[in-house]
Amino acid sequence: MRPLAPTRMNLLRAARRLERVTKGTALLRRKREALVRELFRLARPARDARERISVRVARAYPALLRALALHGLPGLRALGWPTRDLLVELRAGSVWGIAVASIEARPPVIHGLGARGTAPGATGPAAVEAAREFEELTELLLDAAPREMLIRRLGAALAQTSRQVNTLERRLAPDLRRELVRVRQALDEREREERIRLKHLLTRSSRTLHPEEGILGSATPGGGGG
Repeated sequence: MRPLAPTRMNLLRAARRLERVTKGTALLRRKREALVRELFRLARPARDARERISVRVARAYPALLRALALHGLPGLRALGWPTRDLLVELRAGSVWGIAVASIEARPPVIHGLGARGTAPGATGPAAVEAAREFEELTELLLDAAPREMLIRRLGAALAQTSRQVNTLERRLAPDLRRELVRVRQALDEREREERIRLKHLLTRSSRTLHPEEGILGSATPGGGGG
């Protein structure tokens, strides 16, 4: 920051700015603590959801490989036609000023053979198993997606808040304190100089108005002796 001129006005401005920085730092500290608590609250459910997803992935892709080995890629594409859109309704929210979203409503993902519109004889058990595994995997991913997005945004906000706290505590506040000390010392030194100058002026004025008696005595007639 640029050095401040040693004036009373700049001293008051620096003091008010330091007060605002202190209050802002305290507010950011509370925000950081709240973000940490929220992340800890979400940590265990997120870990459990990731474990369930990992288990389902370990089952779904081998099932897909078995279906590919039996029907081939063109055969699976034919069995998977027509494709279906998965439309979800989102609800916007906010956590400590961070925009988040949650799934309000979504259609069911897991379907039976009738809902898929495929003939059981032509489909075969390998394709049915692969479809069921990936439908269940999609359910888990949809359930975990809002939480994962919230964790990522909370983590980014926590990192940004920590940087702001460090900037205020380690750079801005120390610089302001040093400027306050420098300006205060300069003003105190100026006041001391003014008091010394005023003291000299008063002494000189006193000598002018009240000269010493010896000087007056030497100026009287007959003061030289016989």
